[in-house]
Amino acid sequence: MAELARITVEPREPLAAEVSRRLIDYLMSGEVQPGDRIPSERQLTEMLGVNRPTVREAIKSLGFLGLLEIRQSSGTYFRGTDSDVLYRLFELGLVLGERGARDMVQARAELEVIVAGLAAQARDEAGVELLRARLTAMRECPDDEFAEADTAFHAALGELAGNTVLRDMLKGMRAMIQRGWVERTGAVRSREVAYADHVPIFEAVTKGDTEAARAAMARHMEGASRRLMKALEQREA
Repeated sequence: MAELARITVEPREPLAAEVSRRLIDYLMSGEVQPGDRIPSERQLTEMLGVNRPTVREAIKSLGFLGLLEIRQSSGTYFRGTDSDVLYRLFELGLVLGERGARDMVQARAELEVIVAGLAAQARDEAGVELLRARLTAMRECPDDEFAEADTAFHAALGELAGNTVLRDMLKGMRAMIQRGWVERTGAVRSREVAYADHVPIFEAVTKGDTEAARAAMARHMEGASRRLMKALEQREA
C-alpha cells in the first residue's frame, strides 16, 4: 500500500507545494486507481504532520489540475491522468521543482532525440512544409521573437512525430525550463549557433533519415544543456 511519509524537514519551497508533491507521488505510485477515495483532510494532516489549511490548499491545487475530484459530503477521489494533466504538472513545476533542474534538462534532451527520430519516420509533405516554415521563421524573425520561433520549431517536430504524450510532456518541459531557469539564469546562446543547430535536424527529417535526425538533435541538445547547466552552477556559486 502506498504511504504518505510525514514531513519532518522544512522544505525549500512553500509547504503546500511540498504537500502537493507528496500527494502526486502517492497518486502516481500505481497503487491508487482512478475512482479511489484518498485519505480525508484530517487523516492527511496527521499523516504528513502539517496543518489542515495547508492540506486543503494542496488538494484544491490538484483538483484544479484535474487529478482529484472533490465531492461534497463524500470525500476526495483520484480522477486519473491524461496527457493534458501531465503537461500542466510540468508547467506548474509541482513534480520536480527547481531542485530537479538537472534531471529535467537531461530528460528533455533524451526525449527531444526520440521525437526527432519519430518525426523522420513519420514525415509527410505537410509536416515537412510546416517544419520548413518554422526554420525560416527562426532565420528571419526579430531577435526578441527568436526564442518563440525556436520553441515553435520543436513543437512542429512533436506534431510530426505523432506521439501526443511525448508532445505534451516536452511542451511542459520547455515552458518550465524557459520560464523557470533560462530567464532567471540568462543562459542564452548565439542566435547564429542556435539556427545552425536546427538546419541538419530539418534536413535529416526531410530525408526520412532517422539516425541522422537523432544524431543532429543530440548534438543540439548537448550544447544547449551544457550552457544551461553552466549557468545554473554559476547562479548557485
